[in-house]
Amino acid sequence: MPLFDAYRRFYEQPGDEVAARAFLRARLAQDESVILLARLGGEPAGFTQLYPSFSSVSLQRLWILNDLFVAEHARRCGVASALLLSAREHAIATNAKGLVLETATTNKAGQALYASLGWQQETAFITFTLTV
Repeated sequence: MPLFDAYRRFYEQPGDEVAARAFLRARLAQDESVILLARLGGEPAGFTQLYPSFSSVSLQRLWILNDLFVAEHARRCGVASALLLSAREHAIATNAKGLVLETATTNKAGQALYASLGWQQETAFITFTLTV
């Protein structure tokens, strides 16, 4: 829970472990997400959260890698790479088409990491969002 709360604070959300715990419990209880946790020296060091989606065109499952966070003390120790590789293994194990993620255009370090692990930047589609 402290990692998830730190992740939310990183994105300038107010800390609220009670609400965050309720959110995660609901996702897990309803089989709406998969959380992969990395440990370093036995201590929680990072996590990624995957949400299921589907491709109507290919008739296959895919996973949205929605959250990826590494605690400050564990950065530059291979934790993010390990989490991304574990997410890939999970996609394979669930017979998914693949994984997708979005990242900030300014996140050059993340973009370099994703590319180094075989992720490819989408160039054929434009993403639109509608906040309601």
